Formats: sequence, structure tokens, C-alpha cells
Amino acid sequence: MKKILLLSILSAFIFSGFAQEIPRFNPDTIKTITLDSVVNIKAERLNIETFINRIVNDTSFYESFRDMKRYSFIAENRIFSYDKKNKVDGKIYRKIKHSNAGQYKMEYLMKEESGNLYKKNGKYQLYTIEMFDYIFMNAYNTDFIPNAPASDGKGGTNEGYKNKLKTLIFNPGRPVKVPFIGSKTEIFSANMRQYYDYTFTSGTYLDSIPVYRFKVSVKPDLSSWTKDGIMIKELVTIFDKRNFNILGRYVDMKYGNMLFDFDVKMNIEMGYFGEDKLPTKITYQGNWDYPFKKEERASFLIVHKDYKLEKGK
Repeated sequence: MKKILLLSILSAFIFSGFAQEIPRFNPDTIKTITLDSVVNIKAERLNIETFINRIVNDTSFYESFRDMKRYSFIAENRIFSYDKKNKVDGKIYRKIKHSNAGQYKMEYLMKEESGNLYKKNGKYQLYTIEMFDYIFMNAYNTDFIPNAPASDGKGGTNEGYKNKLKTLIFNPGRPVKVPFIGSKTEIFSANMRQYYDYTFTSGTYLDSIPVYRFKVSVKPDLSSWTKDGIMIKELVTIFDKRNFNILGRYVDMKYGNMLFDFDVKMNIEMGYFGEDKLPTKITYQGNWDYPFKKEERASFLIVHKDYKLEKGK
């Protein structure tokens, strides 16, 4: 069971840089921010703990995904899978209209698929794609249906994994009960802080929003052995200066041992729509390798647009 759990957690979002990278799928930084200058946080009456506490205790980032159920919107989803030579061997493109006016409806405006994507039973060939689809693209519609019952983590294999995935994606810095990984996610613990540098930069997000960029990165002068044991290589968080809302998150994770290897780059960006903060772009790229399983390589670009708040929502 522990091996199955580990496989599911990793395969949901573990991807690495490919020899043939597609620039728009390479989330090396949050692209929609223009940086101005390094910030002296003491002069602005802030401190490191202010930013760390906000990251660890924030729930609004996940709630933004839940708030989507009050809106109708268009989603464009592009997924690529790769073979061992980094050549594309599977493609998925979906343009979907999610309508929450009355009873929820999902309409495919365009759907294109090619390559080696599915098993004989109709499930995805790559478990990476299946779990990503479950969490972000809502293959089973659960998170978009108004008043859907909340999962208690006991409603089946995917439901149990889903809660742990949410912690890894939406609450970085917290411990996750995953074999061989758990404490490595606690980058703000007293023990882990010695391995990281913290930098603060002022900038402008989406051409008009004043923001802080808080970057946590592994110290460059650490030994190779020490660096190899650190899972989260970099975590970048974008804060709205006006209200300290988190508008963007980029994470770079890499780790390997005798049982598995993974390397993931992930970027999530938000935008304001009325009084709500909603996801506008999600990008992933990377690979994972696990014994007795085919090595999986994939990249994703998810764009949400044309949000419309429905009456009574």
C-alpha cells in the first residue's frame, strides 16, 4: 500500500526538463511579473516570518479553485507525453466550456487526442495524466458541482491521495505523510532553514498589481551530497502588496534514491475577477521513474479565461 501511495503522489505532478523543451511549457519563473528592485523588508516593517506564516497557513490558494464552481468559464488544456528520447508520443487538447448557470454543465468546444494515451480499459496509459486530470482538470466533475460533498480522504483510492496532493500543491512547507518524503517538505522548519537563502523583490504583476516576490532557494555553496538530499530546490511566492494575497506560486522539486527518482517544475497563477481570486494558468513539466513501472514524462499547459459570475452563486 505504501508503494502504491508513493506512486500516486509522485505521478500526479512529477516532471523534469526535457532535452527538447517547449518554451511556453517551461515554468522556470512566473512570467507575468515585472521585477523592479530588491526589497529591504525591514525598511517596509516586514520580516521573513510574515511571509513564511502566510505561506504555511494560507487557505485562499486552494479556495480559489473551489470558488470556480460559482463561475462559468472557458478552459483550454494542453497535455503532451514523451518517450525515452523526449519525442512526443501522446497529445491531448481540450477546449471546454464550464457552465454553472443552474445545474452544472460541461461542453467540449474542441477535443483532439492522438498517440499512445489510453489502456484497453479506457483509462489513461500514464498515471501522471490520470491524477493530474483528477486534481486540476476535473475528469469526474466533483470540484465544479455546487454543494458537492467534501472528501474525508476515505472515499476510495483517488480520494485518499487527493488530500495529500492538495497539501503538497497548495500548502508547501507543511509535512506530508508520504513514505520517504514526509519531512523533506518542511522547508521552514528549524532544521531545514539552514539550507536555504531568502530574497525579496518588488515588482508589478499583470501590468498593474504591486507585488512582493519571496524566493526561497537552496544555498549554492552546499555540498553536492547535501543538495541531493533536499527535495524542494526553489519556492517562489507572489504576494499582492495591498492585501498580502498570494497571486502566484512556482516550485522546483527534485529527489531520488534507490526506490524512485523525480524532478518537477510547477507554476500556478491567479487573477482577480470582481472580489474573487481565481486560477488563470497552471503549467507543469517533468518526469518520474519508479521500479516496475514505465518511466513517465509529460508537460501541461492549463489556461482558464472568460470567467462569468452566475446569479445566486
